[in-house]
Amino acid sequence: MYKLVALDMDGTLLNSQKEISARTKQAIKDAREQGVHVVLASGRPLEGMADYLAQLGMTSNDDYVLSYNASLVQRVASKEIIRKQIMKGSDAKNIASLGHDLGVFVHAFSPARGLITPQNNTYTQHESTINGVEVTEIDFAELDNDEEIIKVMMVADPEVLSAAIAQLPESLYEQYTIVQSAPFFLELLNPKSNKGAGVAMLAEHLGIEASEVICMGDAGNDHHMIKYAGLGVAMGNATEDTKALANHITSSNDDDGVALVIEEFILKK
Repeated sequence: MYKLVALDMDGTLLNSQKEISARTKQAIKDAREQGVHVVLASGRPLEGMADYLAQLGMTSNDDYVLSYNASLVQRVASKEIIRKQIMKGSDAKNIASLGHDLGVFVHAFSPARGLITPQNNTYTQHESTINGVEVTEIDFAELDNDEEIIKVMMVADPEVLSAAIAQLPESLYEQYTIVQSAPFFLELLNPKSNKGAGVAMLAEHLGIEASEVICMGDAGNDHHMIKYAGLGVAMGNATEDTKALANHITSSNDDDGVALVIEEFILKK
């Protein structure tokens, strides 16, 4: 019945040690051997997903990945982009100005410059570390208004970020897709970009119906794809608002929640 499985990474596929359990690896391998497409759908750049894709053997040109919260949908081997919905330097400038006023840090991903920030900080450094990418400090005023920016993030201590979110102008939600991927990460994307739109496009590309798709996640940036999927799954460790959207709630990311879903709904164990 299910032909495509889209998996969030942090808090879903990966356990608290940022590892994929042996049971989960086996379940994914078994599903793929049955012809099921399995894709990673993450806020991370491809660089931050490469090691995990290799562990799963998902490195061919028939494998796909949704990076930057599906701002890019790519073939893994060639990195060919089959869907791109991104932003501009002018967006980064405006968001950085607003972030300054709200007392939060801002960073962004640029195809040309990598991970950039006006001021390095603990959370930008965390982004750098988990993805294996360098940080470049740059005054966003130096960005060309029309240069490509993949996504922009507001980052801060959770209580500071929550206070900032409460003060965001309503008009901002009309300009961008805004999703919270962690208590300290708020992501602003092209308004046409979200994991649900990315999975829908990939499913269409593969000739698969929404009813034949499973999506699993744990946080706000997974909501669009959980709502899109025929079977939308929230992890046991998911936020309460994520669980409220799901058709099914599995065990936590530390208790093989992903494997349990694949075993029950695909492998019929």
